[in-house]
Amino acid sequence: MNLYSRKQRWKALLLVFATVIVGLSLWYSNYIVNKIRQEERQKVQLWSKAVKKRLTLINYTEKLFMEMRQEERNKVDVWSQATGRVTTASDNELRFLQDILSNNTTIPVIVVDRNENIQFHRNIEDEHLANQNRKDSLVRAMKRYYPPVKLNISGIEQSVYYKDSRIITELENTLDDLINSFISETVMNSGSVPVLVTDSTKENVINFSNIDSSLVSDSTALDQKLAAMAETNEPIEVKFGDNVVNYVFFTDSIIITQLQYFPFIQLVIIGLFLLISYIIFSTFRNAEQNQVWIGMAKETAHQLGTPLSSLMAWVQLLEARGIDKETITEINKDIDRLGMITDRFSKIGSNPELKDQPVLDVLDTTISYLRPRISKKVVFDVVRTQDMEIRAMINQPLFSWVIENIFKNAVDAMNGAGTITVEIYNEIQNVYIDITDTGKGISPSSHKAVFQPGYTTKKRGWGLGLSLAKRIIENYHSGKIFVKRSEANEGTTFRIVLKTRL
Repeated sequence: MNLYSRKQRWKALLLVFATVIVGLSLWYSNYIVNKIRQEERQKVQLWSKAVKKRLTLINYTEKLFMEMRQEERNKVDVWSQATGRVTTASDNELRFLQDILSNNTTIPVIVVDRNENIQFHRNIEDEHLANQNRKDSLVRAMKRYYPPVKLNISGIEQSVYYKDSRIITELENTLDDLINSFISETVMNSGSVPVLVTDSTKENVINFSNIDSSLVSDSTALDQKLAAMAETNEPIEVKFGDNVVNYVFFTDSIIITQLQYFPFIQLVIIGLFLLISYIIFSTFRNAEQNQVWIGMAKETAHQLGTPLSSLMAWVQLLEARGIDKETITEINKDIDRLGMITDRFSKIGSNPELKDQPVLDVLDTTISYLRPRISKKVVFDVVRTQDMEIRAMINQPLFSWVIENIFKNAVDAMNGAGTITVEIYNEIQNVYIDITDTGKGISPSSHKAVFQPGYTTKKRGWGLGLSLAKRIIENYHSGKIFVKRSEANEGTTFRIVLKTRL
């Protein structure tokens, strides 16, 4: 397995691992959200039960107070009758009537004449009788409570005013405190859950909690809110007695909403952190790779220099011994070739000089060198449809290296038999060079991968040729190289874009 394949496999494994982590994070967050949502639903159910109990308690106490007030009214009637008979009662009856009058120790009572002057009172604080103004205020206040009981004493019509006894007043206050405490401890503890209570029509709001009051007053907004709440959670039905039915609408609290989006926000933050980290480390890694690349290239040029000088000396010795000139010529060609290769490696890492040169001349030189060194079944076809004096800013040794690598890959893709077509176009500031082979093609997923170091489909390949070509074109010529087109078993077209001038 080559380096690129191993790297791709590691990338796939890391992607699967990251996907599992993301999935587990989202699952756990969703689990927590659902658990909290269930608890909030239980709180809403408790809230509805609290409302029901409150109304039941209020109804019961109202009924109880009505009975107690009626009982007190009856006592006042009896007390009034006893008061009216005191003046005419016999001695035996007088004792009985006095017991009735004295047994009223809780109900405040006043007896007034036609001019509403107080004639008699019972269970009234002395501070209310301090002066005439206070007496008048007391009479007016007592008249507002209940209808008076008419009284006739020795032919004189008088009225009896009364109000709730101290027992009823204290009991009411105590029950109000209990109800308020019950509401604050149970109802208000429903947390931040937005709640709306409606009547049986599901339109008229009876009570609400954690809802903006302006929304409740707007009928259109209220209808939309009720529909949204019903869609989120089914309303809870609350029955009061046999005929009264209310509905409790509720939705997720702000905490639930925030928790739902929290894992995504967390993933975005982690993703940004990883992206920034990747960019930083990738920058340092590329810088290190470039340093290694430059160091290897220059060391290779240095190592080639010594045997190259020695070969040149041997050629001179062979010439002196009269060796066949054709042989010497071919050896000199290879020596020149080695010299050019050394020059190429020495230019890696430096700023190569770019010159305005005819592109076709460089292509012809490269083809002339490769033609006797590759299969004779490979045909080179340079399309000459435009002005062949097309020029571009290039460094000939390095650019020839790019062309050689592309040609060699094309020959391998065609298994040593086929046609390599070269087309050159000149469009204003750019020169386009299309190199097309008739080989086996490149899959769409590998169009960019072929330029990665280590990518190769050959058993003995290093996967560095096209990576080197990309570096030379983009880093040293400020151009572009990419797969323009490729189809299975029909061939591939590489496009090189060069600048006509800097």
